[in-house]
Amino acid sequence: MRPSGRNLSEMRPISIETGVMRHAEGSCLIRCGDTHVLCTASIEDRPPRFLKGTGLGWVTAEYGMLPRATNSRNRREAASGQQTGRTQEIQRLIGRSLRAGIDRSALGERQITIDCDVIQADGGTRCASITGGWVALRLAVNKLLKAGTITSDPILDHVAAVSCGIYAGQPLADLDYAEDSEAGTDGNFVLTGAGRLIEVQMSAEGATFSRDEMGKLLDLAETGMADLVAAQKAAIA
Repeated sequence: MRPSGRNLSEMRPISIETGVMRHAEGSCLIRCGDTHVLCTASIEDRPPRFLKGTGLGWVTAEYGMLPRATNSRNRREAASGQQTGRTQEIQRLIGRSLRAGIDRSALGERQITIDCDVIQADGGTRCASITGGWVALRLAVNKLLKAGTITSDPILDHVAAVSCGIYAGQPLADLDYAEDSEAGTDGNFVLTGAGRLIEVQMSAEGATFSRDEMGKLLDLAETGMADLVAAQKAAIA
C-alpha cells in the first residue's frame, strides 16, 4: 500500500492554470498533487553570443525553490552568492529536455528562457518543471506565430516528465516525497508526446535494480505520460 493510498500506476491529480503572470510571454502554474511550480517563458530577440550568425535559436531554463517550499526553511541561494549543484543540475536538465522538442532553425535567432519557481515541494519538482515549462514555452511560441514574427512552428512535440521508483519492493509511478525519500530505486523519465525518450535518470538509492525492474518503471512512465500530455493539451486549448 502506498502512503498516499494510490494505485501503483496512479498519477497524482494534475492541473495546469495558464496566464498567471501578466508580463511574461507564456506562464502557467502546474500542480502535481502537493507539488506546485510557477513556470514562465520570456522571449529575447537575440540568441546567446555563441549562436550569433548561425540562424539557430535557443531555449534555456532557470530553476529555484522558495525558502518555505519544504517542511523547513531553506536559505535563499542568492544570500550565499552561488547556486547549489542540485539547482544547476536541475535547470540544465529542464533546458536540455525542452530543446529536444524544438526545431531551433524555425525558432530563429532568439532565446526563450523558462523560469521554474517551486512554490511548494512534495517530490517530483524537476518533472513538474519540465511539464509546466513546456506549456509556458508553447504559449510564448504561439505569440510569436500570431504576430508573424516566425512563420513555421518550431515546436515538434509535447515534452513532459514523470518520476518513477521502487518503494517497498514495488514499482510506483509519480512518487511523492514520502515515497521518494524511502525509495530503493529512483528514476526520472523525460519523454515526448509520441513516446520517444529524451532523458532517463536512474539510480540505486538503497538497493540495486534489475533490467526487468527498469523496464517496469519505463512502462509506468509511458502510461503516466498520457495523463501529463492530456493536461498540457487541456491547458493550451
